Amino acid sequence: MKTRSLRNIVLTFSIGLFPLIGAAQDEARVEALREIAQIVASINHFPSAENKVALASIEGDESYPQGIRMLAATVANISHSANAEGKQSMTMLQGSQRAPEPVKSLAEIIGRFNHMASDQDKATLLALFP
Repeated sequence: MKTRSLRNIVLTFSIGLFPLIGAAQDEARVEALREIAQIVASINHFPSAENKVALASIEGDESYPQGIRMLAATVANISHSANAEGKQSMTMLQGSQRAPEPVKSLAEIIGRFNHMASDQDKATLLALFP
């Protein structure tokens, strides 16, 4: 009887943790997107060495969805603008039915990045990822 009660308590506790784990993963994803957006808004011509370290950390973290890692990789490789591979990745993200609208907007801004984000793009990034 005690074993069954203990098992039920453990099971109930474990089930209760799933939403918390999911929420923590979602928060980490939002934070990664926020960091990418802040870097895009701040760079002139190319990301700094510090920015590249942060982007490499995001790109290398396999707990993030592929789309977030693609965003980070494309921004890390910006040299005045995204390279051809990065632009292609951003176009793919924009066309993805699974990507949320804020991610599509971020991909669009990264794809058209030219030396720096426009004032309008900076405002959009701030609104999407405060």
